[in-house]
Amino acid sequence: MPTAIVSLLIAFISLSVPIAVAIVIASAIGLYFFSNLPLIIIPQRMFIGLDSFPLMAVPLFILAGNIMGQGGVSKRLVTFAKSLVGNLQGGLAISCVITSMIFAAVSGSSVATAYAVGAILLPAMIAHGYPKPMATAIQASSANLGIIIPPSVPLIMYGVSTNTSIGKLFLAAIGPGLLMGVALIIMVLVWCIVTGHGKNDANDQQGLLASSKDALLALLMPTMILGGIYGGVFTPTEASAIAVIYGLILGVFVYKEITLKDIPRILKGSVVATSSVMLIIAAASLLSFLVSRSDLPQLLSTFATDNFSTKLQFFLAVNLLLLVIGMFVETSASILLLAPILAPIAILYGIDPVHFGVVMVVNLAIGMFTPPLGVTLFAASQVAEIQVEKVILATLVPLGTLLCCLVLITIFPSITLFWVNS
Repeated sequence: MPTAIVSLLIAFISLSVPIAVAIVIASAIGLYFFSNLPLIIIPQRMFIGLDSFPLMAVPLFILAGNIMGQGGVSKRLVTFAKSLVGNLQGGLAISCVITSMIFAAVSGSSVATAYAVGAILLPAMIAHGYPKPMATAIQASSANLGIIIPPSVPLIMYGVSTNTSIGKLFLAAIGPGLLMGVALIIMVLVWCIVTGHGKNDANDQQGLLASSKDALLALLMPTMILGGIYGGVFTPTEASAIAVIYGLILGVFVYKEITLKDIPRILKGSVVATSSVMLIIAAASLLSFLVSRSDLPQLLSTFATDNFSTKLQFFLAVNLLLLVIGMFVETSASILLLAPILAPIAILYGIDPVHFGVVMVVNLAIGMFTPPLGVTLFAASQVAEIQVEKVILATLVPLGTLLCCLVLITIFPSITLFWVNS
């Protein structure tokens, strides 16, 4: 049965069938023709897959990200970042990376970061003389930090699907997120110095004191959310609700950029985004159940131990697999499909499941930026109004930078486990 389901799934995906629909149809055909299980299993397992308290954080963080984008939070974060580094050559591009890191610390979504931050900074970078392809590549690569820096929706998915502590995953992702952010900043600085771009970035720069005052409440948001989670004040799910309430207070009463007329539109966008994610989660739960009842996990485990004698060899194979899959398959679906299978094998090699989860998410994040089908690359290109084909060459430098970070994160577990073990 698993062979038939996997074959059908690959065939449907190659025909551009939506991933959730492809999983359900392939599973239904596999159940009907190759199993004695009743078809009632399909809705039962899909419902069970959604019946999880930690998963409540997913729609709420999506809603919080939309509220921040509409409510003026992202705009003030951009202004603050520009005041910090705007006087440097390339300061505008650096502020793109810094703002994406801060915005990611609440929204947990790369696509939301690409739209919310890119809508402000991409036109500014292009107006200051940055080549449109490179400006788009910088924004897209920075937006990928959204699913690495906690709170991260994919990390929540990994924790739920593998019974790994979400709090530990969030702590473990801090080091890799900072490493990748700093690496992108260094890359931008070097590129601007070599090419001569970004010399006029100080134009229209607001003073640090004024921008800090204006962005203070926005900056308190990630501090409050993450501090509360790590301090044990509330769970990640409760933190997502607090993020929504705090974002609404800022957008409606403080910054006054959200009106009653805007709320239905924000809710509608959040519901649409949440529905697609939750449908994938439900479908992946069904497939995971069917796979677990077969001997596929044992076969894969035997294959891995027979062909990869060391932990490093296994990691290399997994990294290559995930980078390719991340280019074609939505991140949440990739995690829910592969994490329950790969995580137990990783443990056999002595790999910490928390470290493996972070490496897995980093791989998929890079895959989302990798041409030709990276999701965040398409999102940033749409904001910049440029064809993706024209951006591909410009992505090579930031892509190489992120791949170097991936190598370091894979080889040195202390980058992820330092905060967990301290």
